[in-house]
Amino acid sequence: MATFNVRPDIDAAAAKLASTLGAKREIERLPEVLWEGETVEMLATGTYGKGSGVLAMTNRRLVFYFNGLLSQQVEDFPYNRISSVQWAAGMLMGTLTVFASGNKAEISQVPKAQGKPLADLLRQRMAGDIPGSAAPAAPEAGSTRDVASRLRTLDELRALGAITDEEYRDRRAKILDSV
Repeated sequence: MATFNVRPDIDAAAAKLASTLGAKREIERLPEVLWEGETVEMLATGTYGKGSGVLAMTNRRLVFYFNGLLSQQVEDFPYNRISSVQWAAGMLMGTLTVFASGNKAEISQVPKAQGKPLADLLRQRMAGDIPGSAAPAAPEAGSTRDVASRLRTLDELRALGAITDEEYRDRRAKILDSV
């Protein structure tokens, strides 16, 4: 299995993938499309829209990310907008269908070993069975609630060992400076 050394949460999720074929670039560049304080819980590979990429289940949303040589695609599905999830699988591959805000997104060619657990975890999150599942889709910039939420997330990242004490101090200072 490939070693990425991107970020502890992303590395841990990538280590669980049987294959990263067609998604290495996306995994390496995933931090570019994540929000501040957003952590990756699970990854899967698949095809959606223009190409093959990575499906990232974070603490705030489900994100499909494709980064090709000539084009890039980011599609996100905030948990509070997802109304239904379907998983259909064949022998090795399956299709994850996400219904959000009246739209239907089909992510195909998802390996069965990745797709089924991701769909199950997504259903648990939608049902509110996972702590943090009621997280807002996007924080309101500059609000006191946003600052408190960002500091809480930062504390959680430090407690998990996802960031160093130095990174914690730097990020905390930036958050407090934004007030």
